Amino acid sequence: MSDRRIRAVTDIVSEIATVLDLDLSVRLWDGTRLPLGANVTGPLTITLNDADALTRLLRWPTFDRLLHAYANGVIDLDGGSFMDLIAVTGGGGTRKQLKSIDRWGLVRRMLAIASARIGATEADALSESRTYAGNVSGHARERGENRRYIQFHYDVGNDFYELFLDDEMVYTCAYFTDWDNDIHTAQRDKLDLVCRKLRLKPGDKMLDLGCGWGALSFHAVQNYGVTSYGVTLSEQQVAYANDKIRRLGLEDRMAIELKPYQEVDGAYDKIAAIGLYEHIGISAYADYFAQVRDLLTPDGLFLNHGITRGYRRDKRKFGRRPEQRAILKYIFPGGELDDIGDTVRFMEGSGLEVHDVEALRDHYALTTHHWCERLTANREKAAALAGDDIYRIWVLYLAGVSAAFTRNSLKLYQVLTSRRGRGRAPKPPTRDDIYVKS
Repeated sequence: MSDRRIRAVTDIVSEIATVLDLDLSVRLWDGTRLPLGANVTGPLTITLNDADALTRLLRWPTFDRLLHAYANGVIDLDGGSFMDLIAVTGGGGTRKQLKSIDRWGLVRRMLAIASARIGATEADALSESRTYAGNVSGHARERGENRRYIQFHYDVGNDFYELFLDDEMVYTCAYFTDWDNDIHTAQRDKLDLVCRKLRLKPGDKMLDLGCGWGALSFHAVQNYGVTSYGVTLSEQQVAYANDKIRRLGLEDRMAIELKPYQEVDGAYDKIAAIGLYEHIGISAYADYFAQVRDLLTPDGLFLNHGITRGYRRDKRKFGRRPEQRAILKYIFPGGELDDIGDTVRFMEGSGLEVHDVEALRDHYALTTHHWCERLTANREKAAALAGDDIYRIWVLYLAGVSAAFTRNSLKLYQVLTSRRGRGRAPKPPTRDDIYVKS
């Protein structure tokens, strides 16, 4: 039977290879190496450690299925990283080519000699401790759910994030003034870009919503002379940030607390929300922007930085793809994305005036590329900290997100606004102070 299965898989891989013609190999569970193209010269290899792995992937070819298989060690990637795999497959753009193959014909040939029944619920042993069976739609959720969602994602451990983030622990899109810059330079440039867009000046009182580990607040306080108040729902982020505040002696100039954004009060000259938007849920957008408006001083500025999806004329088709469902289940529960048009509509409907909209999609594609490569390089440390399955989920997640930004199915925008009012807006007449170096 084993020889028959190897011959069957060999025939299937050969058929797929004629369609894809990639510089990529497949290694079977017995060590047999098969090319996925006519002239394979590179070392990149997908290893099938389970005799039924190919059948599973062909029968349900979704990101969730791939994630299950990789996280459980059913398949492996050798000779390179997932970013290398994405490059070889043209950004993951092999779906149209694969549609020309009689996939079910291949599956039937494998099932005829498969040793085990393969059901839709198999391989569900993946990290049950990391799944959250709550409301992931973003609709009608309670505030307590937001806290659980955030803690699920960010409380995997500060040490884990340190393995792939930059020196300042910025877990949002970097800004590459040169595409060859390293992640540390690009993240410092992003922090400075946000500060310049907000026209920060000494004496300003800044609110940092969803402040993460506090990188923006630290940068603004130390370089622009502001005082800052930040909030997050991650206990580990708060502990990290407050320890850093004490070490730097900044207790009189900044504070970071564990608090929902809904409970923030006061008046602020400048407000930044960098990477919070994805957590809120579309049903809460109107209330969220209305609260931001109420927190702004009359001449204040607000910068919203968040991931969006492309526009769909029919909102009923705005549903999540399989890879999005997998990300929601294992990485980012509670996340929900809308298009930039709706973002602007909600802002204006809540009493905010939109001044500037900038797309940074290419920057996030490169940011997540760097993160994926850095985490891959620290595989042993990551597995020791969080477990090999968690490492595998995260490295595949980061590669998939990078591919999604590259192929334009995910987008990233910074939107600068102020409280809508009469007279001249609270900003200079041009953007020179943001982009032109003096």
